[in-house]
Amino acid sequence: SATVWWNSAVVLPAWLAGAVATLAAFLLTLALLPLPAMAWWQKDFKQRTKITLNTSAEGVTLAQPLTGVAVPVRLHSGNFDFIGAKPDGADLRVVAADDKTPLKFTIERFDGTNELGVLWVQVPAVAPGSDKNVIYVYAGNPAALAEPPVAVVDAGAVLTLRFAESDGGLRDAGSGAMTTSGPVAVDRNGMIGASGRFDGTQTLELPAMDRLKLAAGSPYTLSLWARPDGPAGTVFAHGPLALSLTGGKAVMSLGRLRVEGGAVPPGAWVHLGVTLGGGKATLYVNGEQAAQADLPGALAAFDGPVRLGIDYSGLLDEVQVVPAQRTAEWMKFTRAAQGADAKLVAAQLQRDGEAEAGEGAHGGYLGILVKNLTVDAWVVIGICGVMLVVAIWVMWVKTLLVLRTDRGNLGFLKAFRDADDVMTVPGSTVHGDSSLARLYDAGVKQLRKRKVGEVGGKRVSGPMLDAVRAAIDADLVRENQKLNSQIVLLTIAIAGGPFLGLLGTVVGVMITFAAIAAAGDVNVNAIAPGIAAALLATVAGLGVAIPALFGYNWLASKIKNISSDMQIFVDEFVTRVAESYADQ
Repeated sequence: SATVWWNSAVVLPAWLAGAVATLAAFLLTLALLPLPAMAWWQKDFKQRTKITLNTSAEGVTLAQPLTGVAVPVRLHSGNFDFIGAKPDGADLRVVAADDKTPLKFTIERFDGTNELGVLWVQVPAVAPGSDKNVIYVYAGNPAALAEPPVAVVDAGAVLTLRFAESDGGLRDAGSGAMTTSGPVAVDRNGMIGASGRFDGTQTLELPAMDRLKLAAGSPYTLSLWARPDGPAGTVFAHGPLALSLTGGKAVMSLGRLRVEGGAVPPGAWVHLGVTLGGGKATLYVNGEQAAQADLPGALAAFDGPVRLGIDYSGLLDEVQVVPAQRTAEWMKFTRAAQGADAKLVAAQLQRDGEAEAGEGAHGGYLGILVKNLTVDAWVVIGICGVMLVVAIWVMWVKTLLVLRTDRGNLGFLKAFRDADDVMTVPGSTVHGDSSLARLYDAGVKQLRKRKVGEVGGKRVSGPMLDAVRAAIDADLVRENQKLNSQIVLLTIAIAGGPFLGLLGTVVGVMITFAAIAAAGDVNVNAIAPGIAAALLATVAGLGVAIPALFGYNWLASKIKNISSDMQIFVDEFVTRVAESYADQ
């Protein structure tokens, strides 16, 4: 029957052309997705997360290179497979862009249950104007043992406080030395992992340390994150320097010198920085220069304790002191890297099946989308797949039916019109695919029951013709039912497919945002994979509806034409019978 259908069709049916066009568009989209060539560090590790620091014009522009920077890497379900990794992160390894050189890293947080992790990685160099600043985080090796802890801080830093200790104390992340023996209030869901919490009544004082004693006139850089609860308070004080908040603005004080600038709104994380050197005192807010002033002379020596949170209520995190004058580019990069600016930091999960060691294997975005599909999206896509199979089966069967019927009707109608005697036309025994032939057989059967057409038989009267027409009309209704059977499945696919897809997308987006809210990690790298995967449900729904819509419209037009031909034939048949056998 397939051969008969093909020979009888001059062009592809519209539904098939629409399905082919939809499939071609989908395949073209997949073909145009970037599929980067990748190597693989060690085959025992089954997954890796590619971290890109984009310093080009499309990212966070960097005009000069940086060396020895400590970069936080945030892991979550959108860029890391926690199920495939060890529960404590013991199999984590970090490798440079050459996929050969291991890099120093330390784990600040790794929570396999809630699927959250924070690593600090020592990046040897960050090139300006490049999207090729890449590091890889490997995992998924059950035999791997935990790496010994190492200090990962910005090169040259003499103090780095991360508030990540679990024993209630506070240690310098660089030296590991305890900086305070008293308890430190900590918020575990802070800016970068844990953060220090201050209630406005206590001051955290770090005793004087030799490495924090700087001679008069020494260059100095301070970098920290603050999320104040109110508009005032001193967040940091060391020697002649104090960094405070007054009226919702950052204030830098150096003895009698006071520099103010940059809004610090309550309830929001803000990066604050200070550089001293070259005769200038510069205040930075969120990586941008907010104010600058000439130093009145040589600064007093930096000596004595470091105090945090004087009359300050809110959170502090990643407090760094460097005995050097950092550049504006360093401050901008630090703010973007530690703040997980999506323009700078991009993360992509890759698995061992997507790359072969030493070969130009490929891995695209489709794997990321599939990996991030939620259960509800899988259910919706599965239902849409079943609907698509049913719709294609209905369109195929109905296409063969209407084409055979149309061809059979043409052959029978020619024989009917060429016959001299309306009662002697070959019916469905010769024209088996013709619906007109079956209607003709029904009419002839009724006439012969009434002895019409036989020698000495009855003549046709008006009531007899009405009865014959009624019998033929009944068969016509049944023929229309046969032609229209199962078409309702196409209307269900057309109307239901997009709504099912939309339902899957909405639920997937809700789950993604709920996970982000629970994790407290709000950035595009955490949101984008889940939302993009959720949209696959809508694509699946449209993939069902579009071919079904083409098929339904084409079949409806063909069935309408066949139905019209049957109605016309009934009138033509009754008229010829009346002309040949009616009473004169």
